[in-house]
Amino acid sequence: MNDTHILSSFQEAQQCLASFMADEANLAQVERFVDLLVETFQSGHKVYSAGNGGSHCDAMHFAEEWTGRYRKDRKPMPALAFSDVSHITCTSNDYGFEHIFSRLVQAFGGKDDVFVAITTSGHSKNLVLAAQAAKDAGMKVVGLLGKGGGEIRALCDIPIVVPGATSDRIQELHIKIIHIVIECAERRLFPELY
Repeated sequence: MNDTHILSSFQEAQQCLASFMADEANLAQVERFVDLLVETFQSGHKVYSAGNGGSHCDAMHFAEEWTGRYRKDRKPMPALAFSDVSHITCTSNDYGFEHIFSRLVQAFGGKDDVFVAITTSGHSKNLVLAAQAAKDAGMKVVGLLGKGGGEIRALCDIPIVVPGATSDRIQELHIKIIHIVIECAERRLFPELY
């Protein structure tokens, strides 16, 4: 192999995952997220997700696994990513980009619903304002975070802060957490399928 960066990049990703898994508090937070999803769906409430850039894609991925199909054929569950382009362009034009998610939380979020904020820095103003709007509405806030959690960490009922010096390594762990949380919650919600 001529490009040593390939192996070192895989090793770096492996080390980030190993570091996250070595801390039992991290695994406990993931389990709390699973518990919250199960409780939320069983009680007829909804889950909303949002992020910017690659985290925006992860937010959509999280929601579509619930409304579409993950591993098993089952009824769709009420999860929605805040990703409507017409809303984003309208709101950012009229109110500012920092309000694109908070206005959706205010429009759709209800008491005991869940808002999942996905951000590698924890400082994205549009997600901080959305998390505050969610708290004001009596919602639970889960944060998939990096770099210490940032400003949004204090607003999260369940902050899951992953290691990684760069956004790509952080996002790789976020998507692993998303898949594992969905699998575990699906197993509990639909045991007859497993």
